[in-house]
Amino acid sequence: MRKIVIHKPGSYNRLVITQAPEPTPGPHEVCLNVDAMGVNYADCVVRMGLYASAKKYVGWPITPGFEVAGTVRSTGAEVRGVTTGDRVLAITRFGGYATALCVPAHQVFPIPPSWTPEQAAAFPSVHMTAFHALHQLTQVKAGQVVLVHSAAGGVGSALLRLCALANCTSIAVVGGAHKVAHARACGANHVIDTSSENLWERVRTLAPHGVDVVLDANGVRTLRDSYAALASCGKLIVYGFHSMLPRRGGRPNPLRLAWDWLRTPRFNPLTLTGDNKSVLAFNLSYLFERTDLLQEGMTTLLAHAVAGRLPPPEVQIFPFDDVAKAHALLESGTTVGKLVLKAC
Repeated sequence: MRKIVIHKPGSYNRLVITQAPEPTPGPHEVCLNVDAMGVNYADCVVRMGLYASAKKYVGWPITPGFEVAGTVRSTGAEVRGVTTGDRVLAITRFGGYATALCVPAHQVFPIPPSWTPEQAAAFPSVHMTAFHALHQLTQVKAGQVVLVHSAAGGVGSALLRLCALANCTSIAVVGGAHKVAHARACGANHVIDTSSENLWERVRTLAPHGVDVVLDANGVRTLRDSYAALASCGKLIVYGFHSMLPRRGGRPNPLRLAWDWLRTPRFNPLTLTGDNKSVLAFNLSYLFERTDLLQEGMTTLLAHAVAGRLPPPEVQIFPFDDVAKAHALLESGTTVGKLVLKAC
């Protein structure tokens, strides 16, 4: 088998493709022949050495990757309900950039019948992130106004689709005219293109009394204004800090990181109480022990997918050997939908 290993933090040259022994499943694991792997911005942050949970759970060297799809090659002695040859997708805590791997059985799910492996590999991480934010943290209600930053990316697209299913009014924020149609196709009620419009003036026009929920993965660039845009009882959900990281070159600037860290808002509990607003934050990689949340989210999401209420993700496919190109493109901020590596 082949896998991508990062031995120490840095730019794209740190993504090294290596040969590795074939894996053998433990008693409660499923071993997969991997056909495709989802590429997420978190993988780039892992490569840069800035992903805290990667340091906590793995360290160096590390194989990135949070989601895969393929076929079952073997199962552990205690595994039930999964058979050799089954088409499955899996959500992983790192390790997904590999042509074969073993995954705990409770993290493996059947691929919707008409989907390709590439579409399936692009599904679990971003949709589970969106589901956790909207339903397990926020508990959105029909009619609420939801502002989605980075709305044309993987998580943003999933958030818009789930907002539509929940009958919320979604305001999608995108950074270029080429992303507007995609956001509308994902169900956005309103789209703000920040390359040609003033973001916060438009938000005040669309939601003069404030918005109920803001989903923000930008970090320092928008957090303060996102909080200000909330209505009474509104919730700001923070799940990333992308604006602190490079758009090109693959290597963060330590001085820029320090400056942005100093400028990041600190939300005082006394102020939150007086404003009647909430700030919630999460990182999906810390939720793997919460099998109840994972099962609830993935079962619900895949039921929507099988019923046709959630279409397969829009994907851009790269050969396994072009992982560096995929990372560079994702970091550029110009992509729409999800990027996927094809194993062969």
